[in-house]
Amino acid sequence: MEGSKKSVKWNKKDVYAVVAVFVLNLLVLFGLFIAMVYFDYRLSGNSQTFIEILRGIRVPLRVIVMILITLGVMWLYFYYEAKEFLRHASNMEMIFLILELSLVISFVFGRYIDLYLRPLALASMLVLYLKNRRSAFFTTVVFCLLLLLMDSSFVTNSTLALEDYFSLIIGYSSGMMSIFLLENEYSRIKLIFKSAILSVPAVLCLCVKYLDGGGASFLTNLACAVASGPLSAGLFIVLLPIFEGMFRKISCFKLAELTSHRAPLIKEMINKAPGTFNHSIVVSNIAEACAIAIEEDSLLARACAYYHDIGKLHRPEYFSENQINGVNPHDDLTPELSTNIIKYHTVDGYQQLMKHRFPVEIANCCLEHHGTMPIIYFYNKAKQLTEGDVDIKQYSYAGPIPRTKINAIIMIADGCEAAVRVSKDRSFENVTEIVKKIINDRMELGQFDDCEITLKELKIISETVINNLTGVYHKRVEYPDVDFGKKKEE
Repeated sequence: MEGSKKSVKWNKKDVYAVVAVFVLNLLVLFGLFIAMVYFDYRLSGNSQTFIEILRGIRVPLRVIVMILITLGVMWLYFYYEAKEFLRHASNMEMIFLILELSLVISFVFGRYIDLYLRPLALASMLVLYLKNRRSAFFTTVVFCLLLLLMDSSFVTNSTLALEDYFSLIIGYSSGMMSIFLLENEYSRIKLIFKSAILSVPAVLCLCVKYLDGGGASFLTNLACAVASGPLSAGLFIVLLPIFEGMFRKISCFKLAELTSHRAPLIKEMINKAPGTFNHSIVVSNIAEACAIAIEEDSLLARACAYYHDIGKLHRPEYFSENQINGVNPHDDLTPELSTNIIKYHTVDGYQQLMKHRFPVEIANCCLEHHGTMPIIYFYNKAKQLTEGDVDIKQYSYAGPIPRTKINAIIMIADGCEAAVRVSKDRSFENVTEIVKKIINDRMELGQFDDCEITLKELKIISETVINNLTGVYHKRVEYPDVDFGKKKEE
């Protein structure tokens, strides 16, 4: 779940961190291979020492070289296809951890339960929901190569068994199928049911093995093959929240939880700042429609809109939508102090979300949804009270400006909703004029320079915002007064 971003320059710290992750995981993978072979020998009753077992493994140096080649290809892929993702060492550590954990789980199930029970689609599903489809495709291939390398490490002669090739085919097929079938599935129950289809490659390979006749273990193998798909889905559901928490990643399931009205911060906003909550609801509907229109992540757009003003919880009474009975605390404050209170709700929101370990994409929206726009009301008020010139930068938000298309959408939706809400004329023509002015003002001030949004997309967003706002604030029919009292008896 990622918005479009301009590429940021790498520094030495980034390079060293990513290189360290690759080197460390090269050693971890090699260590895992040696450990798995060692335990397999030990648990099978082999009395050889560790050194003797190590010598019996099929050329450890060859294993290192093959892992090194695989990791080199991984580096090239992420460098050219997801350079910004690669720049953060924690992202690559997440991919490696998924691969390593999937290999260990496959080893345990394959060697000690049944070879056909291995949850070979697990890695594909985790990367699909934590990153995206393209990376899931690539990770599936890498996992299958490492799986074949792991299986070949248990072979004492130079010929691989038929089941080793089956594992490669099953892993590739079930992994790819999971990407196509489950990509847009947001229900855990439906995901479990759909995962039964992922068992088909394992069942077919098992049937090929037993074409020449059944066997005592056929029914056991068949039951395990049928269960392999749902097992992948079950482990995925258990592990996904762990990876989300460890690496601050976001999935559709996490977004659904965050946008529930039972979420702690949402409940607090409903109680302490009902005006802000209602504003956020309208903005979320507009943002979701805009994201769908330009093919961005609509669930992420909704979540960002829900929390973009969460910083107002610190001083809700200082924001107009929460003021009741006409009491405005700013009447007793200087323009400078009022500006500081208003503009720091972006920083407060960011800090609050990071404190609650929210995904960074949502926290960044708090900082970016006003960009570096000036707070015109208090700027004009300061000019009226001051004889000299007033520095507009002191009356502007600190930024940064939006770095993703979704944050640009939130900026537009937020400004347009607030402007139309206070406007007395909510006709289609006036709403159109307001929306176009807000977008043009932000373009002139360079607020969209860092998010790679196109003029075509801005036009689509403008039309979507206009349609949504005219739907929300449409003209109401004036109903005549009716006296429902009983007619007086004549």
